[in-house]
Amino acid sequence: MKKIKRKVVTALMIILCFLLQTTVFNHLTLATIRPNLLLILTASFGFMRGSKEGLIVGFFSGLLIDIQFSAIMGFYALVYALIGFANGRFQRLYYDDDIKLPLFLISASEAVYGLVIYFFMYLLRSRFSFATYLSQIIIPELIYTVIITLGLYQVILFVNHRLEEEEKRSASKFV
Repeated sequence: MKKIKRKVVTALMIILCFLLQTTVFNHLTLATIRPNLLLILTASFGFMRGSKEGLIVGFFSGLLIDIQFSAIMGFYALVYALIGFANGRFQRLYYDDDIKLPLFLISASEAVYGLVIYFFMYLLRSRFSFATYLSQIIIPELIYTVIITLGLYQVILFVNHRLEEEEKRSASKFV
């Protein structure tokens, strides 16, 4: 029962972040830049819950982006899944009360995401203006995402704590 509840809550969080990213934050753009809420969610699940959950959350987050926006099905699912998996490798270094590691990992994930998108979507199509892409897309999106991370991460952390407490309570009933 506890695993089903965690899966349902995780699915709802993915859908909610997707809807916020594509609707509300679509209208809160700063110079055509909006934060990447699904990346924040994917990275957070990675370092909070491990590589496997980061990979799964990343895959489904990317799949939603693929279905809605991408001409290449599976590209964003692969990118997000790899980001979730890579963040899961830092689970042993993660502590709930320290915000520095999550901010650093989400920033690094956003930078890697921007570089991968540039390489596969622009560079391979002979668009060589990396300095322009870096200064107008990657860096502003990274800053906006980090600012939104400060609030959204606290919500994700709260939900994770509540689910873990409930899992511990239900596990102690059987002991």
